[in-house]
Amino acid sequence: MARRYDCTDATDRRSGLREAASAVRRRELVVLPTDTVYGIGADAFSKEAVGDLLEAKGRGRGMPSPVLVGSPNTLHGLVTDFSELAWELVDAFWPGALTLVAKHQPSLTWDLGETRGTVAVRMPLHPVAIELLTEFGPMAVSSANLTGHPAPQDCDAAQEMLGESVSVYLDGGPTPASVPSSIVDVTGRVPVLLRAGALSAEELRKVVPDLEVGN
Repeated sequence: MARRYDCTDATDRRSGLREAASAVRRRELVVLPTDTVYGIGADAFSKEAVGDLLEAKGRGRGMPSPVLVGSPNTLHGLVTDFSELAWELVDAFWPGALTLVAKHQPSLTWDLGETRGTVAVRMPLHPVAIELLTEFGPMAVSSANLTGHPAPQDCDAAQEMLGESVSVYLDGGPTPASVPSSIVDVTGRVPVLLRAGALSAEELRKVVPDLEVGN
C-alpha cells in the first residue's frame, strides 16, 4: 500500500525522506515535489526500476527519463565532453529549471530508454528533492502524470493518476510553478535550445550569447 508523508511537517518529512530513499534502493517508485511540477522517481541505475517508471506513466522507451542530481559535482561522474559553455549554464541556472542534454559517460551501466548515448540532467531548486537526491544519489525522474495528462502541481493530482504503482509519496504542497524546465542540448560546439520552458532564449543568451534555437 502506498505511503504518503506531509513534508511541511518536520517529523513527517524526516520519516518520508528516509522511507523514500529506502524504497528507491528496493527499486520501487516514489513521487517527489520539484520546483516545476511533481516528479515520479526511480533508481537511475536499475533497468527494472526505470522500466517500471515508464510503464507507470504509460510511456515508451522512445521518450527516455531525465536524471535529477543533488549537486553539480555529480556531473563529473555522469557526463563527458562537457564544454565550458555548459558549465557556465550550470553555474548560472542550477539549481533551477534548466535541463541539459549531454553525452553520458560510456562506462555507465544504466538504461534510461533510447537515449543515443546522451542523458538529460537537471538539479531542481526544491529542498525536499535535493535532500532525497543527496541521500540516494542520481535518480531517473519524469513528471508524475500519465502520458497525455497534465503534469501535476500537487501530490493529490499525482496520486490520483499513479495510485499504487508508487510506494512513497512525498507531499511538499503545491509546486511553485507549472511551467516545465527549459531543455538545452550541450552535446555540440554551440548549445541548442530544444524546449523553451521556465527560462527563455533571451535569459539563456545572457550567459551563452551564441545559443541556437532548435526546430
